[in-house]
Amino acid sequence: MALTLANIEEFLGSEADHLLNHQCKTISKDQLHLPSSDFVDRVWAHSNRNIRVLRNLEAIYGHGRLGGTGFMSILPVDQGIEHSGGASFAKNPIYFDPENIVKLAIEGGCNAVASTFGVLASVARKYAHKIPFVVKINHNELMTYPNTFDQIMFGTIDQAYDMGAAAVGATIYFGSDESSRQIVEVAEAFAYAHELGMATILWCYTRNSAFKTGGVDYHVAADLTGQANHLGVTIEADVIKQKLPENNGGFKALNTGGSSYGKLDERIYTQLTSDHPIDLTRYQVANSYMGRAGLINSGGASGANDFADAVKTAVINKRAGGSGLISGRKAFQRPMAEGVKLLNHIQDVYLEDGVTFA
Repeated sequence: MALTLANIEEFLGSEADHLLNHQCKTISKDQLHLPSSDFVDRVWAHSNRNIRVLRNLEAIYGHGRLGGTGFMSILPVDQGIEHSGGASFAKNPIYFDPENIVKLAIEGGCNAVASTFGVLASVARKYAHKIPFVVKINHNELMTYPNTFDQIMFGTIDQAYDMGAAAVGATIYFGSDESSRQIVEVAEAFAYAHELGMATILWCYTRNSAFKTGGVDYHVAADLTGQANHLGVTIEADVIKQKLPENNGGFKALNTGGSSYGKLDERIYTQLTSDHPIDLTRYQVANSYMGRAGLINSGGASGANDFADAVKTAVINKRAGGSGLISGRKAFQRPMAEGVKLLNHIQDVYLEDGVTFA
């Protein structure tokens, strides 16, 4: 049974009024390209994306329980590389088998499944026509000693095309020593993917040890993640994946003590954002060309309150003008039936008309 507004309020607990009744006084929803059933026609049909890309975007937006709403729910399972297979699947070893990853996405009513070349290729003939595939083309491998943090290519765009992928995904560690190379590599890969007709999704992550300063982790600052999004849409990502912002003022913190980093305008903090999580997330949407490229926030690590956390993240993303959630560990690090239920709870937030744009 789908969640009702009352159920959503119950999950939010004491934060229900704060999150469900907030109205943005920063960037008006009227300035955004908000998700809707005609999103591809209204936004992307006027771009340089070719007909094959438009068809694949429509296939993703049109699939699953959220099909035809303008929102998306994607199951991402690349953690076998990014976090190691054992650490990722020890809680539920059935997901060492790629078929179970795809089954979870299908049974969970997702718009698409995102995973590695190996995972999706191993079951492509059986499932590529049953759910849109998003092939993740680069990863940070954890076998180098000591561990390094760099996204490297694991395959080619042609391989993704040959297995029938609707889209490709990639990660860039903005702010890292290797970011310039990654930007060039991913920009070239995305251009070729578009040429072949595949859509593009960019994991826009910030990464630099200096972003942790003064006891605050600014990797999840609205201003830094917003600028990462802005770089992502510049290289023509059709969808932006970003962590939910938890604070702000990264540029200000990194411009103290005689250091100089980036550029800022005080109005970022006084007019374009507040300390409300919906306003911080709206700034991420604004940096994604005011929502022309859909913002999907990540679900984060699995914890003690996964269902409540997932519902809360979905409410923040939706009310900010975002396009959905991409949630992996919370779904696959539990029995499949529970994983399906969690994915459905996320989708129910986007299907609930009572959860409005702020």
